[in-house]
Amino acid sequence: MPLLRMAARTAVVAGTATAVSGRVARRQENKWASQDQQAYDQQQQQAYQQQQMAAPVAAAPQEDPIEKLKELGQLHEQGILTDEEFAAEKAKVLG
Repeated sequence: MPLLRMAARTAVVAGTATAVSGRVARRQENKWASQDQQAYDQQQQQAYQQQQMAAPVAAAPQEDPIEKLKELGQLHEQGILTDEEFAAEKAKVLG
């Protein structure tokens, strides 16, 4: 009988140790997962903030059509643009 009692005690101790070690492992795993998730969230937030802080690409400033026509007129008067080129560019500017 003492042998059976010792075997039962050993089984209880082993079962308890297994349960405790499993619980500890799960707690550590959850803690590490939580820390990993927090680190990931912080990285994502930093990336988002950097994107928001980046200067937006400014659209090219629109040229004043009057100024563009004056410039084309000067180029035409100087002989740099032919009549056809001047007419084509003028049509582009006026739409």
